[in-house]
Amino acid sequence: MMRETLFFIAFLFTCLCYGQEIKNERLYDCILSSRDGHGGEYAWKMRRAGEVHSKAEDVSTPKVSTDDWMPAIVPGTVLNSLVHNKIYPEPYYGLNNKLESNLIPDIYHVGRDFYTYWFRTEFETPTAHFKNKKTWLQVDGINYRAEIWLNGNMVGNIAGMFYQDHIDISDYIYLDKKNILAVKVYPVDVPGTIKSKGKKTIGALNDEFQNGGNGEIGKNVTQLMTVGWDFTYLDGIRDRNTGIWKDISIYTTGNVSLRHPFVKSDLSKPDYNVSRQTISVEVINPNNNWTIQDVTIVGEIKDENVRFEKQVQLARGERKEISFSPEEYPQLVLKNPRLWWPINKGKQELYNLSLKILDKDKNLIDSISTRFGIREITSNTDTPDKSRTFYINGKPIFIRGTNWLPENMLRNSEERTYAQLRYTAQAGINLIRFWGGGITESDYFFQLCDELGIMVWTEFWMTGDTKHPVDESIYYNNVTSTVKRIRNHPSLAYYVSSNESTEMSYTEALIQNLDGTRGYQMQSECCGVHDGSPYKQVNIMCHYENTASDRGSRIDGFNPEYGAPCLPTVECLREMMDEKDLWPINKEVWDYSDGNGFHLMTGMYRDMVNEYGISKSIDEFAEKGQFVGAFNYKSIWEVWNYNKLNQGDRYCSGFLFWYHNPPIRQVCSRMWDWSLEPTAALYAAQNACEPLHPQFDFLRNTVSVVNDYYRSFTNYKVLADVYDLNGKKVFSKEMTVNLPEDGVAKDLFTIDFPPTITSVHFIKLRLLDEKGTEVGNNFYWRSNSHYEGRKTLTGPTTSGFQDLSKLKQTKLEISYREHKEEECYLIDIEVKNTSRTIAFFTQLQLLDENDKPIRPSFYSDNFFSLLPGERKAIRIETNAQKLAANSKLILKGWNVKKEIYNLRHH
Repeated sequence: MMRETLFFIAFLFTCLCYGQEIKNERLYDCILSSRDGHGGEYAWKMRRAGEVHSKAEDVSTPKVSTDDWMPAIVPGTVLNSLVHNKIYPEPYYGLNNKLESNLIPDIYHVGRDFYTYWFRTEFETPTAHFKNKKTWLQVDGINYRAEIWLNGNMVGNIAGMFYQDHIDISDYIYLDKKNILAVKVYPVDVPGTIKSKGKKTIGALNDEFQNGGNGEIGKNVTQLMTVGWDFTYLDGIRDRNTGIWKDISIYTTGNVSLRHPFVKSDLSKPDYNVSRQTISVEVINPNNNWTIQDVTIVGEIKDENVRFEKQVQLARGERKEISFSPEEYPQLVLKNPRLWWPINKGKQELYNLSLKILDKDKNLIDSISTRFGIREITSNTDTPDKSRTFYINGKPIFIRGTNWLPENMLRNSEERTYAQLRYTAQAGINLIRFWGGGITESDYFFQLCDELGIMVWTEFWMTGDTKHPVDESIYYNNVTSTVKRIRNHPSLAYYVSSNESTEMSYTEALIQNLDGTRGYQMQSECCGVHDGSPYKQVNIMCHYENTASDRGSRIDGFNPEYGAPCLPTVECLREMMDEKDLWPINKEVWDYSDGNGFHLMTGMYRDMVNEYGISKSIDEFAEKGQFVGAFNYKSIWEVWNYNKLNQGDRYCSGFLFWYHNPPIRQVCSRMWDWSLEPTAALYAAQNACEPLHPQFDFLRNTVSVVNDYYRSFTNYKVLADVYDLNGKKVFSKEMTVNLPEDGVAKDLFTIDFPPTITSVHFIKLRLLDEKGTEVGNNFYWRSNSHYEGRKTLTGPTTSGFQDLSKLKQTKLEISYREHKEEECYLIDIEVKNTSRTIAFFTQLQLLDENDKPIRPSFYSDNFFSLLPGERKAIRIETNAQKLAANSKLILKGWNVKKEIYNLRHH
């Protein structure tokens, strides 16, 4: 019964999530992505501006040849393309990026002109489609300033990394012949540089650099982390991500165009059974003639039989915001609306809105569409400790959140976005924070968050480590452009001006005017959100004791940053440095990718790995490193589970894991490596955040059950079994339990460990529903080490695991079925432990013909342990195009004989 349930859940997740169609607001005639790097249809080339000795007017004409220009990656950055062309080495390898290595010039030392580049491509506009239409060039994002030239004419200029522009190029295109587009891209005005902290240290090494460098980069409206931070390279990215980092597209309209549709939903209280929609859209008349444009705007909420329209007049060059209110249009009042809910709380219901402009003769001039969700997300500080608590559709929601970091060189793709968000949903996370020194992610990112039920807290590119923007107009233009782009998404939950800083003076009023449907606070550590920590590796017992930070109790109220690292798998480690630096551990190389040793990967983390026995190779060390990482993640999520809302020892409204996703290849990885290879931490988090979850407290020795659903459950049964190192059951207990709605059944009973138990032993928890079906489970390993305090390396989670090496070797039985569903390749697997020994930390791997992991691949579970006689169903899914003729499935584990299975279905 349990096996069938697991397969059903895996199949449902696949059908809902894999291969999502990217939904744009309109149809584009072309998206000018490059062949290089993206497999697009357009050949982009680039050259340093100082080496182009022609007039700017001529660069976008045949007068300037690009025969001696190099291929460019667009979207991308200057440094992306220079690395692609092997001008400079891969920055994410060894010490290649390190400032003192002098392998990649830093903009601060060589000057802004060094990274000022021309980018150029060609496209066609056939008469049959483009004649007598308005043609628009949509520029989604350039860092930092740009001149845009087309066929010898300057058609636009842009400032600020997050500004989206729509440029009317109708008068400048050539019909039925090639058009030449040239973009001159300038770096940030003030690139900033490193700053020594003197005697104050932040990590394992003598402190060389400071987060945010000398703070000067904050004068720009850009990705501040490129100057250097302790969660990435402390000395930054050499070009500060200069480039065309988002798409450039072309579309056509009639004489009037639509832009920025927005739906505001006002839900009735307290039943939330009536929703009043106010819909607005911008209408633009770009024409230079004096003819008044008489048009009709027609809207429709599809599948709801809701239509509305309004006549509009626009003069030359006029732009209007047209609104449709429920007072004017009663059909915009929806009874019993389908509500959007976050993950585990309900369905992610979405509505489709289309808007059209018709001329006097009812001919279509332009059309645009958007999706929206009906929900209410609010928050307040009416709590016992004045901490901020969030509510969804009137119900309190405990925030199991995380801090999102962008790829540090903006080497983004839809595949990367999809994989990371799918992993996020798999982990059970319900909110992502865009940290203020990063970026605002793509429309596709928000689309997936809408579909997966992941809320988003977005910050507007300022931090307390750097100065504020000096050109206020650039900042406010970028905020306006961004809010208009993202405000329709139901996943967008909260606006925050900055990370640990203050706001620009008019930001709140501007956002309220543009939106007004979400909450806002000035910065990330105010208004009921306290300061963060811990960040580094600590004794895992500290999480249970709430002493993980030197700042005192951190498991209380709302913590915006609380986390720990996980070592990547050995395959990933081998991709980030030479073998000689991997083993024995080269501290300089390891620490460089650990933010100058910030997370203590060559210090306490290594010491904790050694508590499983001194390793003889990097393979052995990396395998044991997964044990520590998994324990880090499970302990943190479960301690917060125990204290959710008013359930635990203190009031806890939520926390945001610091941090979520690796921005570079690094030894201090997270639930997955930069290469999109999951670590054991992903599956530990997935287990800890399952909606019905039994869990063990290593300080109290008690068993509790967590319920994340908005409903209660009665007559459930929780079972606890303890096994010694020989697989013998030495303790067993069960209890009937009633689970409160969205609550915790705390400290149901204590596990009594026999005094003669082996030095290492195992705990298996199971939760059964009223029919006896397993709905949640858990597995731990524990030592007899006595915890002697947070400054020690002691305790049953942390030390004394050397005897794990005495586990007898075992062999598992496996059966599997391969099949395809459209572009998906799937393997349904059943693994059974037929031995009398626990199979510890079993891993499945999908490898290519070169024995490298096929990425991204999605495992319904991994790094699992099986009791004697236990079986487990697993589904693996990947893109069928990634499979080669000699792909294989690997089964291995700590004490499991390695097996190789050649795959047949290609």
